[in-house]
Amino acid sequence: MPALPAAPYPEEVRARLAADAAELIARYPQPRSALLPLLHLVQAEEGFVSPTGIRFCAERLDLTTAEVTAVATFYTMYRRRPAGKYHVGVCTNTLCAVLGGDQIFAELQEHLGVRNNETTEDGEVSIEHIECNAACDYAPVVMVNWEFFDNQTPESARQLVDDLRAGREVRPTRGARLCGFKETARILAGFPDERPGANDESGAGGAPSLAGLRLSRGEALPGTPGTRVVSPRNEPPRNEPPRDEAPRTDGPRTDGPRTDGPRTDGPRTDAPGDESPRTEGTGQEGSEA
Repeated sequence: MPALPAAPYPEEVRARLAADAAELIARYPQPRSALLPLLHLVQAEEGFVSPTGIRFCAERLDLTTAEVTAVATFYTMYRRRPAGKYHVGVCTNTLCAVLGGDQIFAELQEHLGVRNNETTEDGEVSIEHIECNAACDYAPVVMVNWEFFDNQTPESARQLVDDLRAGREVRPTRGARLCGFKETARILAGFPDERPGANDESGAGGAPSLAGLRLSRGEALPGTPGTRVVSPRNEPPRNEPPRDEAPRTDGPRTDGPRTDGPRTDGPRTDAPGDESPRTEGTGQEGSEA
């Protein structure tokens, strides 16, 4: 396949990206395995995966531009248009949608004056409806540069994008504090987050996420003292006496002889048609006695 009609990066940019690409490629036994990190790398440069970025990845990995394009267009985290400094994704998958995600997305489009996959004129905010973020226990969920903003409403979502555009500090519900979309892409490429203390802000699962684990351990959920839905293995539920079960034996049953021996009631005579026994070897029907 011929190269896309794309100019190469300027020499200074190309040299800098080539050094980063070499570091990423060295982490994999097969160079082409580094394609996903390299796509994040070029996205960190321009805010999206451009034809120039596709050409760069193809040259680094000895792939065709068609092969790189196939991957870049398959994964939705690789953008084909420039993203804003803050890329806002609204989950519109089933649970988030029915709990308000569809309404949040519709009102944000109207509030920002942009449609799906578009960016505001000031370049601060882009918006996209996205599939499940695996955060259904906090639905409806909005993400900004892939950081979680849980339990959103149309009002809180509008305030969120207004704060982003105004340059006010915005903290995710859980996870590290926000950085720009390009900085996020570089971290996703596999380079360390060099902001002091950012790695310690990643957090852990909250109470809704851990509810099933707690129940499986026989623990009570908050607000339900003394109640356990599932008991720990080999332990009877609380307030229920243990069952007195007779020990099992591996030997034969001794609770009486079986009476279901071989059938001796002869051939069936209740079926329709000729019930006479067949005479073997003659091919003729036998005569009745």
